[in-house]
Amino acid sequence: MDNSVAIGRAQARYVRCIDDGSLDDWPGFFTEDCRYRVTTADNHRRGLPAGLIWADTKGMLHDRVSALREANIYEPHSYRHMLGQPAILAESGGEVESETSFLVLRITGGGPTDVFASGRYVDRYVVRDGEALLRERVVVCDSSEIDTLLALPL
Repeated sequence: MDNSVAIGRAQARYVRCIDDGSLDDWPGFFTEDCRYRVTTADNHRRGLPAGLIWADTKGMLHDRVSALREANIYEPHSYRHMLGQPAILAESGGEVESETSFLVLRITGGGPTDVFASGRYVDRYVVRDGEALLRERVVVCDSSEIDTLLALPL
């Protein structure tokens, strides 16, 4: 299978998992030694390593989901992701670097549907036997103004 097809399928399953509220399955899209970071375009361009959300193991992603389910208090809402076609930037030794544009709509319980975030995923995948897992995902948000209700993964 072509790597772009494997990555496109992985992207579709990833956003479906989040949009359908199946957050317990979300860490399964990453390798054990993964990185996940949410940052702004300005910070990414300047090479600043800190993120609004930062995790460097799959266990940290499981902890984040557990906190969302059991500890955090936030207004119930859901997301609807709209993705562009992944652009393959580099391929070497079973690893693939790609970039994908995204738009996330937020749907609140009794309120309107709002544009919540736009940006791009800067990814590094491990692809084996047609299966693509994220080794690294940097969520680069276009705006430097991030809503305080950034609870769910992007």
